[in-house]
Amino acid sequence: MRRRTLLSAAPLAAVSAAGLAACGAGSGSGGSNEQPDSLTYWASNQGTSLEHDKEVLTPVLERFTEETGIEVSLEVIGWADLQTRIQTAITSGQGPDVLNIGNTWGVSLQATGGLLELGEEEFEALGGRDRYVEAALATGGAVDTDPTSIPLYGLAYGMYYNVGMFEEAGLEPPTTWEEMVEAAKELTDEEAGVYGMSLAAGSYTENNHFAFINAVQNGAALNSADGEPTFTEDGVVDGILRYLDLMQEHKVVNPSNAQFDSGTMSVTSFANGEAALIINQNNANATIESQGMDPEEFAAVPFPAPEDAVDDCASHLAGINIAAMADTKNRDGALAFMKFMTSEEIQAELGRPFASLPVLVDGEPTFTDDSEQAEMFMEVYAERSEPLPLVPWEDQFETTVGQAMNSMFATIATGGTVTREDIVTAMQTAQDSIRA
Repeated sequence: MRRRTLLSAAPLAAVSAAGLAACGAGSGSGGSNEQPDSLTYWASNQGTSLEHDKEVLTPVLERFTEETGIEVSLEVIGWADLQTRIQTAITSGQGPDVLNIGNTWGVSLQATGGLLELGEEEFEALGGRDRYVEAALATGGAVDTDPTSIPLYGLAYGMYYNVGMFEEAGLEPPTTWEEMVEAAKELTDEEAGVYGMSLAAGSYTENNHFAFINAVQNGAALNSADGEPTFTEDGVVDGILRYLDLMQEHKVVNPSNAQFDSGTMSVTSFANGEAALIINQNNANATIESQGMDPEEFAAVPFPAPEDAVDDCASHLAGINIAAMADTKNRDGALAFMKFMTSEEIQAELGRPFASLPVLVDGEPTFTDDSEQAEMFMEVYAERSEPLPLVPWEDQFETTVGQAMNSMFATIATGGTVTREDIVTAMQTAQDSIRA
């Protein structure tokens, strides 16, 4: 199996489907040092609550102030509101100096012109490009352009398994898709209400992630060289069918999972002993333990590819980026803050409460005390992850393909059948809507 770059550049003149206006914005126009002693920072919700995030971040920001003399005004924003707030800030010109973004929004937001472009001068202030995991840095902008955001918190998928269930059945952790399916079949006991796997089959975000990962494993791209969507490729369609068949053909997923509209619901099912396997990001550990499982009762291995896979991709490149608004009144302070937040010390400090992976090449994960598990997730993040399409319409891929898969799982759960032709039709519809 081989790794390869599957994603291509798209015209930056395009405007995101989310309606982001192609204009500069920020906390007002001005030079780099008009407000040298202050910054405003919009942080995304990474912990258990907005208040929890404030408790975690406040002493970190106070340390930055002690070191630089720059006061930071913090606002933590929930994910349900963050993208809308950013859109409003860009169109109104009234926003923060520095902000967090979902890394899948990187190219869409770059296309607006509302974020500070990070060229050689800016990266010199940030400590250099080579500090960051290469694939993670790639999420900050379209191919062959200067990015407008840098990675802040890393996440990667792994396959969690119930150690006791596997030992009792005499099974080893799966290393291929085929082994995963066979293990899941052996561990499924419908009468006892136990299934081999649990999926967030009603979550459009989780579904589009696995449409992407399975397509990459098949050697398929989701966009052409000129940036147009190519969802009807055989590798994309076959990858989606492979994923749907966990419920449809193999029957190792409870049909009720079609109503699981978040990854947390499948994690809870796993922790309650209703499923032997889940595929989730590394921040699942805290939820699993909070549901009553001890750390030694579960383990994780990379999400496996089929035996004949073209690529051994095990995750999409998940995580959070940090950016400065193009019209920040404190450009130098904003860059200093971005460098501070991605320093080895702060990455290690925030990795535990936010269950994140370090975005630095030499970073040490701190989200778990299990060194073997930490090393595995870091290897997947750094070497076996691909960023979602680096094109301005990426957000539309998430909604159109993810929601189509929601509907397909609902059809299967209610006794219907989803054929390959049904998938082709759904992908053609999604593709046409974006091209239009």
